[in-house]
Amino acid sequence: MSVLKRIGAMATVAGLAAVGVAAVPHDAKAWWRGGYGVGVVLPPVVVAPPVYAPPPIYVAPPVAYVPPPPPGYYVPRRVWIRPHWRGPYWVPGHWS
Repeated sequence: MSVLKRIGAMATVAGLAAVGVAAVPHDAKAWWRGGYGVGVVLPPVVVAPPVYAPPPIYVAPPVAYVPPPPPGYYVPRRVWIRPHWRGPYWVPGHWS
């Protein structure tokens, strides 16, 4: 029985030493700075349902080269639109 008492006493001393080391003031630049209690750090506990990944989406591979249009294609040009009335509003001349 004395062996169990000695092991218990050593565990108690080791636990108190660990709490004392954790309670020593220090400059911690991490998420656990300012935990709950006096020098006792408790990480945040997140309770959430399990998340399952959606099935993969298969897409066609990207096209590596798109040839330019043939040289005789139509190039849209900007056209000057004269000043005019649009309903009760005057619209000054502008480029399309």
